Amino acid sequence: MSSLPVRTDACALDFLSLGALVHRLDPGIIPFRKARAIDLHVSGGEYNVAANLSDCFRLKTGIASAMVNYPIGDLVQARVRECGVTPFFKHFQHDGVYGPNIATVYSDRGQGVRPPVVFYNRSNEAGAMLKPGDFDWKAIHAAGVKWFHSGGIFAALSKTTAPLILEGMKAAKAAGAITSFDLNFRAKLWAVAGGAATAPQVLREIVGNVDCLIGNEEDLQKGLGIAGPEVTKQAESKLDPDLFFTMIDRTVEKFPNIKMVATTLREVHSTNRHDWAAVLWLNGQKYVSPTCHLDVVCRIGGGDGFAAGLIYGLITGRPPEEALRLGWAHGAFLTTYSGDVTQATLEEVEAFAKGGSARVQR
Repeated sequence: MSSLPVRTDACALDFLSLGALVHRLDPGIIPFRKARAIDLHVSGGEYNVAANLSDCFRLKTGIASAMVNYPIGDLVQARVRECGVTPFFKHFQHDGVYGPNIATVYSDRGQGVRPPVVFYNRSNEAGAMLKPGDFDWKAIHAAGVKWFHSGGIFAALSKTTAPLILEGMKAAKAAGAITSFDLNFRAKLWAVAGGAATAPQVLREIVGNVDCLIGNEEDLQKGLGIAGPEVTKQAESKLDPDLFFTMIDRTVEKFPNIKMVATTLREVHSTNRHDWAAVLWLNGQKYVSPTCHLDVVCRIGGGDGFAAGLIYGLITGRPPEEALRLGWAHGAFLTTYSGDVTQATLEEVEAFAKGGSARVQR
């Protein structure tokens, strides 16, 4: 059986993420230019995985991040506590006018032929001010951490966040933790972080120090410079596992340290109607999930939901096929909720992963 050498001794944390926390404003299906009301979600590409693993999968998780001492920071901290995630915060004091700030993400849900639109206000963001030396990794790992995770969104925020990720990855490896990185390429973020050519320069150094990689075709191409099909001309990648496995082969040739690569596969028929599958490459073995049809409420967070389910399966020693199906099932569930983190139970995810249906539960 293909597996990862996850620690089996007693650890204070099963999983620790490093990344920026944000608050996302969501007007539902109404575009922001016509919005009258919004929902507020606490989010962050790296944090979402920790929240999912804690709230749904009942693992002990933590988040290393920036926190600002002002009402939005209080709100964010309350949601983090609500999800059962242990915080490791560097605190910043808000000046009452300019910040530093917890970043704001604006994202409507789209509807039908109208796609979701995402934009940001990350001005004077506390998360972007984080730098090497801000966290005592030795002390954190002294109590035991099984898995350490970060991602490309955090890497794009400033010239200091990528070196901090690298510092964290090296400390985690030295302490015996599995390391993972979600490429999460965001064109709008990299456009103001030095341009598209900067992303591969930054991300390759990080990926050279990780065990597990999560990312789709666009992530691999634009984030790492791996040759592949033209994705910008397609509405969304097609459900072609062989195409992705070819890209994985090219990736592990350049990064022989990588033991696992995984991604979701979507075919988008409309904003609210997707076909959904996932693939896993683990120590040279290839696995493909079933395909299901999604009636999407909100697609934000689906990839983080997939990552959480997959990582849960691997941490708990499930067979690779089962770990992949758990990620596929949980990611599918995430698209049925508003908000960025899970509302699912482990029992629901397990049932769907095993082939359960949407029949009413009485």
